[in-house]
Amino acid sequence: MVIDLFTHLSLLNSSTFADLPPSFAYLLVGTTLLILVSCFALKSNCVYLIDFACYLPADYLRAPISNFTEHIELSGVFSRESLDFQERVLERSGVGDEACLPLSVHEIPIETSLNSSRNEVEEVLFTAVDDLLSKNSVNPKSIDILISNCSIFCPTPSITGMVINKFGLRSNIKSFSLSGMGCSAGILSISLAKELLKVHKNSLALVLSMEAVTPNGYRGHTKSMLVANTIFRMGGVAILLSNKKQDEQKARYKLEHLVRTHMGADDQAYNSVIQQVDEDGHVGVSLSRSLVHAAGKALRTNISELGPLVLPYTEQVRYGWSLIRRKLFAARKDEIHVPNFKKAFEHFCIHAGGRAIIDAVESNLKLQKEDGEASRMTLYRFGNTSSSSVWYELCYLEAKGKVKKGDRIWQIAFGSGFKCNSAVWKSISEVHPKVRNAWFDRIHLYPVEMPIVS
Repeated sequence: MVIDLFTHLSLLNSSTFADLPPSFAYLLVGTTLLILVSCFALKSNCVYLIDFACYLPADYLRAPISNFTEHIELSGVFSRESLDFQERVLERSGVGDEACLPLSVHEIPIETSLNSSRNEVEEVLFTAVDDLLSKNSVNPKSIDILISNCSIFCPTPSITGMVINKFGLRSNIKSFSLSGMGCSAGILSISLAKELLKVHKNSLALVLSMEAVTPNGYRGHTKSMLVANTIFRMGGVAILLSNKKQDEQKARYKLEHLVRTHMGADDQAYNSVIQQVDEDGHVGVSLSRSLVHAAGKALRTNISELGPLVLPYTEQVRYGWSLIRRKLFAARKDEIHVPNFKKAFEHFCIHAGGRAIIDAVESNLKLQKEDGEASRMTLYRFGNTSSSSVWYELCYLEAKGKVKKGDRIWQIAFGSGFKCNSAVWKSISEVHPKVRNAWFDRIHLYPVEMPIVS
């Protein structure tokens, strides 16, 4: 295109330019070049989601609530008080009987060795990657970038090393293994892939998100650390991204925005989710009572940056005017207008961290119950699968046939740090609801009525 431009310019004789003011001719050429450079820049910065595959556990890995409570009782590790507490939390968590645990956790005593943890990672990620690559006829050697995230389990060789060895990826692949970044690490991995795809043109990126349950069971009696035992379950996802223009035709989504918020400078937020050692020397992850408050504060900070990027001007003006009115008439205590995010998005994927988190986000954003359906059903069937939960939710929306071409999806992820990360995707192709995915076998049974527990 640039060559053609200079060819045409060379054909213009001096009389052609003589008829134009010199300043206008220079302006014309400069504007044309600027438009061409901008077009190339915009094309190269597009990130396309070709496909993704969520791990579907086998039925024999299911951990119904009754079996779960009986199992931890038979383990002989916990006091009666700790057992009763975990049972109460589980009943209120929103996790149902379909959620699964790795084989090692079904054993008595629970097996938490390095080999068992590695086996869980292989089962989840190898299955998801194999499904994704085979379904899209992708040669493993065509992968240019590989990113994995698993917060607590960090083996040597790394998780990306395990995948490279299993699938025979190239020796010059750019691989990254993220750890210690909590449930929001899935969106962080997408952010890293986005930045790498800006630099490395015509590339494919494979992103893997999961949390290993096997090594993370807590065996002490501190209540804030026992909560994690009840809500985390087995799951993971493999995501294929591309910046190749030709892949736009087969891609399902295009990444429009990605906003990251880190509240680590605030002590309360920092300590709301933290791995620590209790007074008896047992290691676990503490989920404090301030978690929901920290999530709400992080969400408000995140949407203050995301809002101007996605909201129509009418909503932005109403929000701005409510702030001005609040300052001008402080004595009236006027409420600040909450923007209607349903004017910006058709679908919401709220991290399935627990019933309280989903309730809080719905309340803060003034959403309806149906807007959180994918999140609640994901929590019910798969439990809190950490960084992969927002992908099970998108999978649910697809299986229900709710995602149409042109729809915008907002993925909201929370994690230790404390972090709130948002990814906005636009559907650029029709998704057939009958395509095999993690929900296809039981989607007709959902949504289910969630039990109300006081």
